[in-house]
Amino acid sequence: MADVIDYTIHGEEMQLVEIELDPGEGVRAEAGAMMYMSDGIAMQTGTGGGIFSGFKRMLTGEGFFITSFVHEGQNKGHVAFAAPYPGKVVPLDLATYGGEIICQKDAFLCAAAGIDIDIAFSKKIGAGLFGGEGFILQRLTGDGLAFVHAGGTIIKKELQPGQTLRVDTGALVALTPSVDYSIKFIGGFTNALFGGEGLFVTTLEGPGTVWLQSLPFARLADRIAAALPQDRNKG
Repeated sequence: MADVIDYTIHGEEMQLVEIELDPGEGVRAEAGAMMYMSDGIAMQTGTGGGIFSGFKRMLTGEGFFITSFVHEGQNKGHVAFAAPYPGKVVPLDLATYGGEIICQKDAFLCAAAGIDIDIAFSKKIGAGLFGGEGFILQRLTGDGLAFVHAGGTIIKKELQPGQTLRVDTGALVALTPSVDYSIKFIGGFTNALFGGEGLFVTTLEGPGTVWLQSLPFARLADRIAAALPQDRNKG
C-alpha cells in the first residue's frame, strides 16, 4: 500500500508540487528534484528497487538513485519538488488507472512511498535526431499518487479500441499499459529542420489514456543550442 498524501500545486508556467506528510509518511523522487523541505523530514537515497534496478536505470541513461523523504517529526511536514524547465505538474492516481502508468524518460517527478519505479522499455533507435539516446520509458506501479512533469501545455487523449494516434516521440509524457506503442521511421521527410534524414514518430493504439506535452525538452534544448553564439576561436 502506498502512503496517502496530500498535495498543493503552485504556480502557472513554472510549477512545483508541495507534498504534505503526516508523521511516518513518505515520498520518493528523482535525485535533485527537491526544492525545499520542513524540519523533521529525513532523506535517504537508494536505488529505487534494489541494486539490479539501480544498474538498469544507470545503463539506460537514467540516474542511479531515487531519494526517499520520510517525515520523522511531529504534526505536519512539507517537502516540495520542482521540474527543471517550464511546464505543468500532473498528478496521477495510479489506482484509477489499474495500478500502473508508463511515462517518458525524465517525466517522473515524485510519488508517494510505496510506488515502485522501474525501467519499462529501452530500444536503441540510432538516429542523429535523438543523439543515439534510444527510447526509454519508466514504469510506475502501485495504488497511490505519482506526479509527472510535462513541458509546455499538457493534453490528455482517450483512445478507443483500435484508434491510433501518431505523435512526435518527444511529445509523449505518459500512457496506460493498455495502449500499444511502437516507433516508426518516416523516410523521405525533407526540410531544413531534419536535413532530409527522416522523422521518428511514436504510433499509439488504443484502448487507453495518453498524456502529451506541447514542449518536449529536446526541442527546447535544440532551439537554445541553435541560438547560442558560435565560438569563433574554434578550429
